[in-house]
Amino acid sequence: MKRTFVCLRGVFSGFLTLSIALTLLLLAGGYATAQQKDATGEPWPLAVRIMSYGKYEEAAWAHLQQIGVKYLFMAVPAPADVEAVSAKLKTHGLTPVVFRGSADLSKDTFAQELEPQFATCQKMGVQYLFLSAKRGESPKEAAYERLRAAGEVAKKYGVIIALETHPDLGTNGDVQIETMKAVNHPNVRVNFDTANITYYNQNTTAVDELRKSIGLVATVEFKDHSGAFETWEFPVLGQGVVDFPAVVSMLREQGYSGPVTLEFEGTKGVDLTEEQTLKAIADSVAYARSIGVFK
Repeated sequence: MKRTFVCLRGVFSGFLTLSIALTLLLLAGGYATAQQKDATGEPWPLAVRIMSYGKYEEAAWAHLQQIGVKYLFMAVPAPADVEAVSAKLKTHGLTPVVFRGSADLSKDTFAQELEPQFATCQKMGVQYLFLSAKRGESPKEAAYERLRAAGEVAKKYGVIIALETHPDLGTNGDVQIETMKAVNHPNVRVNFDTANITYYNQNTTAVDELRKSIGLVATVEFKDHSGAFETWEFPVLGQGVVDFPAVVSMLREQGYSGPVTLEFEGTKGVDLTEEQTLKAIADSVAYARSIGVFK
């Protein structure tokens, strides 16, 4: 009997030790997962700009589904097309996260032109309206006032205007800061295009300029560039001069929570086939995913 008791006590002791070990292991695993989450943050939705497909845009719908992309950057649909576009998006398992808008900043009707587009954004659940706003011959002060007025209208619909990295209101980090300070509206922000920095500027990098204006950035566009000033060479992501890992690291450090959209524009004068275009976009998506922070 005594021997049996000793054996049972040994079994119980071993079981208790194993239980403690498993508990510690689970706790350690949970801690590691939390640490990893803290280090990387929540994954960003990775959207592809459908216009990157050029004349093969119709093939984009099935192709994006095939390569597992779930988010889209596209032109804002006309009010009459909202129902049909929504149905097409649903069929292909795609969710728009940024719409490209259009309005003439050189005119006093700028905000009025945008209002129906804001309404479509609201109806389709899109928070960001991308704009390449050109002021033409209008004075900067007039452009600032129109953007501020548009921001006030956008606010009613829960929309943020994201101004593209284009001259002369968003050429680089310094200009973006100047414009945002002058407009002074929380619903007017920056779309930071990583490739346009070296296209429109010399002796700087996307990382250097992002460091300046990151606090004003609402959307980020991943696009690569050869680095040659005003040279239309926008290769597959990871094949140009943009330091994407450094960009991602900076965005994470600053707690960026907006969408990341991917654009491929190719090289001027080089006409790609449909197969080549689809491969370039698929390779760009694969590179972005290799960074490990996208869904």
